[in-house]
Amino acid sequence: MDFWGHLDELRSRMLKALAAVTAGAATAFCCKDRLFAFVMAPASPDFVTYRLFDRMAGGGGGGSIDLFNPELAQQFLTHLRVSLMAGLLAVSPYLLYLLFGFVSPGLYAGERRCAVKAVGGGYVMFLLGVALSYFVVFPFAFRFLGTYQVSPEVPNRIALSSYIDMLLLLCLLMGVMFELPILCWLLAKVGLLKAPLMACYRRHAVVVILIVAAVITPTGDAVTLALVSLPVYLLYELSILIVKRTA
Repeated sequence: MDFWGHLDELRSRMLKALAAVTAGAATAFCCKDRLFAFVMAPASPDFVTYRLFDRMAGGGGGGSIDLFNPELAQQFLTHLRVSLMAGLLAVSPYLLYLLFGFVSPGLYAGERRCAVKAVGGGYVMFLLGVALSYFVVFPFAFRFLGTYQVSPEVPNRIALSSYIDMLLLLCLLMGVMFELPILCWLLAKVGLLKAPLMACYRRHAVVVILIVAAVITPTGDAVTLALVSLPVYLLYELSILIVKRTA
């Protein structure tokens, strides 16, 4: 296939990807009640992590944290944004299929098998990071920050946009940081990373993880920092084992 043939193929796949994302976002938009029941669940007293936090804190369950909307069009814009993110996540396997179908003809058989493992493993790890953020990191951070008061005379009322921004950002960042084992595996496959080197610089890695977590966490508080840093450090230890087996 010549250059223009590749360009036409790329245009065709981009149009298919755009159509898929549009269809996914439109479907999510039409399922507003179910979508936002899922999105708003961590703010509910019935959420499992919410109840766990109360038990650890010695509380009696507590009530829900008040959310409010200070802008006229904010709820509609939030609906659009969350629908787009949900649609993108729903059709992401098809998007990866389109991308892989475009680049795979230029790969050797061994490279193609390695790419399949990297893409499949990376997708699974990203979903695990998003799930950990949704079920553990975000609920604990939201509950802690939403109930923290400098004085009983200053009640907390959290803006809807602040809630959505923190939820989406934490899920995205945790998903990306969960790609660490896949990245280390790829570097080990090409001979750029060795397990003894990673073990030698373990303490340096802890410092780097803490710095990166402090930079990327939207709130910067110690609780969220610890909730983000600990899983990433465990992933670093897992990466050492993966690199050792790859060598």
